[in-house]
Amino acid sequence: MLGGLTDRAGGLMRWMGNLESSTHRDVLDEIPIDRPIYVAGLARSGSTILLEMLARHPDAATHRYRDFPPVMTPIFWNQAFGKVYRKDAAPVERAHRDRIMVTPDSPEALEEVLWMAFFDSCHDPTKTNVLDKTTSNPAFENFYRDHLRKILLIRGGHRYLSKENYNVTRIGYLQKLLSDARFIVPVRNPVQHVASLIKQHRLFCREEERNPRILRHMQRVGHFEFGLDRRAINTGDEERTRSIEALWQCGEEVRGWARLWATVYGFLSAQQANDEDLRRRILTVRYEDLCNTPGDMLELIFAHAGLELSSELRTRLSADLSQPTYYQPSFTADEEKAIREETDETAALLGYSA
Repeated sequence: MLGGLTDRAGGLMRWMGNLESSTHRDVLDEIPIDRPIYVAGLARSGSTILLEMLARHPDAATHRYRDFPPVMTPIFWNQAFGKVYRKDAAPVERAHRDRIMVTPDSPEALEEVLWMAFFDSCHDPTKTNVLDKTTSNPAFENFYRDHLRKILLIRGGHRYLSKENYNVTRIGYLQKLLSDARFIVPVRNPVQHVASLIKQHRLFCREEERNPRILRHMQRVGHFEFGLDRRAINTGDEERTRSIEALWQCGEEVRGWARLWATVYGFLSAQQANDEDLRRRILTVRYEDLCNTPGDMLELIFAHAGLELSSELRTRLSADLSQPTYYQPSFTADEEKAIREETDETAALLGYSA
């Protein structure tokens, strides 16, 4: 009920967010935004695992499940209702049924609520979803910087950490707003990745048909990656975006997902090719490398993020990483061929052989 209220009262929530900022102005102005860390990639690429690992560092401050629904007023919400949630709540497997256990205090991707409040077309597949260095939205920019400081304040951290997959189309804009930001982009072998996306899409379609409230929640938090309101990401090529949605509509799920994979990661590769500074700021993490050589990859990830990785944390995190065994792709030969046709060129840029 509260989620529906805050969603319908978007203007009021923005006003309350600004009111919260003004009442805490002296404190917020003293909080530096130092090298914020962004995890952004296509859904099911390992982004949540990266978020959870980085969030284990004591300096990291991120959104938590408990921050929803009034995401825009985190100080007021935590002061008023922060103690409602039990600190000893037992972990449960999240709705994705992918082995990841969560509690109200687990890190979560909630930043999308802010972007949707200030950018009307950020999930409209008929319009470009790209925000770059030419984008200007002063109202959002002031609100956003204050919001990052609020998360740092209520979490007692020094480094803002965000996992928001849709930020793959906003890295240029974030680079402009926060010149010292660090980006970590997870990627996954396209055959395994497409299989995981299809599995999640079927699961969420089934659950949203069973309970329409799940669909409404997904829409409110800005998750359109799969489910009944699935939307293709428009990286600036409207014709290609239409072709992806057309493939889905005519039942060519595998080719549609594969084309989306190639579109998103091809877009990111092109951005890096044209921007030397951005190349330095982005670390691409292959999911397979993370699972197969976790210690080495953790060293690389934490070093790029600018976070010290203790030997104890390295050991604990490495023990939690493994390739998924609870499902395997079951594509036909024609479906695997379709994935290769759509993704081979982009996959080669990311170190995947044909």
